[in-house]
Amino acid sequence: PPGRILPPLLLLALLPLGLAVPCSPQPNVTRFICTEPTLSTFPAGLPPTTVAISVEFTALAVLLPTALAGLPQLQELHLSSNRLATLPEALLRPVPTLRVLDLTGNLLADLPAGIFAGTGDLQHLVLRGNRLQTLQPAWFRHLPRLQWLDLAANALAEVPPEVFRPLRSLRSLDLSRNRLASLAPDALAGLRALERLDLEGNRLGTLPPAAFAPAPALRLLFLQDNELRELPAGIFVPLRHLRVLDLARNRLRTLELPPRTPGSALDLDISGNPWVCECPLLALLRRAAPRLTATRDTLCASPAPHRGREVAAVSRVGDTGC
Repeated sequence: PPGRILPPLLLLALLPLGLAVPCSPQPNVTRFICTEPTLSTFPAGLPPTTVAISVEFTALAVLLPTALAGLPQLQELHLSSNRLATLPEALLRPVPTLRVLDLTGNLLADLPAGIFAGTGDLQHLVLRGNRLQTLQPAWFRHLPRLQWLDLAANALAEVPPEVFRPLRSLRSLDLSRNRLASLAPDALAGLRALERLDLEGNRLGTLPPAAFAPAPALRLLFLQDNELRELPAGIFVPLRHLRVLDLARNRLRTLELPPRTPGSALDLDISGNPWVCECPLLALLRRAAPRLTATRDTLCASPAPHRGREVAAVSRVGDTGC
């Protein structure tokens, strides 16, 4: 009747269930997903058969050391785009079968030294878009099966020598968009299985002559948007499997290339550099015969007769006087 006040219990029954408890766990479900922006507490009561958890784009700022207790079969943990500034050292101990950990876009400035001590099966680790300033060797000591490591978009100013040596299975390493001004000679030591290395968007002005020697399996190498003025002679000689090399938008005037192997071609982007289009560069391009990309932006800066012309056009046989 008009004016009648509903009893509190009946009023609650009429509200949508999702407003009462956001992202409530369901029994007998192996995958749990929550993207509720108001969620501030990690869900409890997940069934022990859970194999994948995605709690992303929420207000989650704190994880208790026991947050993953009772989840012995967990293989994937996605915690991207939350507000996590710290992690408890014991967080991952209850989940020794974890294969994938994604912490993209949080506020992490550091990690506990032993955070990965019990996750020897981890294969994918994503720490992109946090606030990490240093790399601790202890993080990587117990990750022999790690294949994918993403450290992009942090505040790393250096890569300590041999910090990645325990990662003997690593195939992809992303260090792009950090603050690296140089690379230690042994920064890549131990990475003999590495196939993809991304150093884009740092502040690299020089590279050690043997920088890539520890990673002879490299197939894709990204060095664009740095401040490289010169490449050491022979720096790419160990990279006989290289198929993609991006040197765009540096300050290079002369070029180094990996040895050409029969039956393979190199996709090469050298656009946005002030190239000196004289015989050494032009002869190298003709000999190596790479597939140049972004040719319209790959221009000669000197000598005067070639200034502003496309490097690819100038390098054609009979057009250089070499």
